[in-house]
Amino acid sequence: MDEVYKKALRHFYDTHRRMPSYGEFMPIIGFRSRASVFKLVARLVDERFIEKDKKGKLLPGSAWSGLRLLGLVEAGFPSPAEEDVGDKLSLDDYLIPARDASYMLRVKGDSMKDAGIIEGDMVIVERTNNAKVGSIVIAEVDGAWTMKYYRVKNGVPYLEAANAKYKDIHPKEGLIIAAVVRAVVRKYH
Repeated sequence: MDEVYKKALRHFYDTHRRMPSYGEFMPIIGFRSRASVFKLVARLVDERFIEKDKKGKLLPGSAWSGLRLLGLVEAGFPSPAEEDVGDKLSLDDYLIPARDASYMLRVKGDSMKDAGIIEGDMVIVERTNNAKVGSIVIAEVDGAWTMKYYRVKNGVPYLEAANAKYKDIHPKEGLIIAAVVRAVVRKYH
């Protein structure tokens, strides 16, 4: 029966681009009492189909749009395909370690192409000012924003492109790390 409720919730979300309020739940699901809605919501939260933010607002959960993980594919020499049907993998859980501190940016330019990040890609970044040396960061350097490798030489931080045609950036006024790149998303047409 939960599948019927989940289908109705997905339809509402696809139509309105938001989750319903508790009051909107009743006619969508066909319940007559808020108590029944609260019980259903609690069950769907336990299943990670939906989740609540800090204010109690409902959001799609990690199981909302999980994809089946079928197994491995050889990227080297061809080998017999093996299908291991079973687990579902949520891309949000896999790509976004800290949901509340994460956001996406569209990439412009080619300075990170040798790191596999090209113009038009989307990067998922986690807001933090604490980056490890070698991390790809979103940084404000001398009043301008960029995405580069974070490097330190002789105790002095600088930024390095992943494209030989760009020089290292040594800040004259300041370098502020705003976020660390956690994932790259590329859509093939």
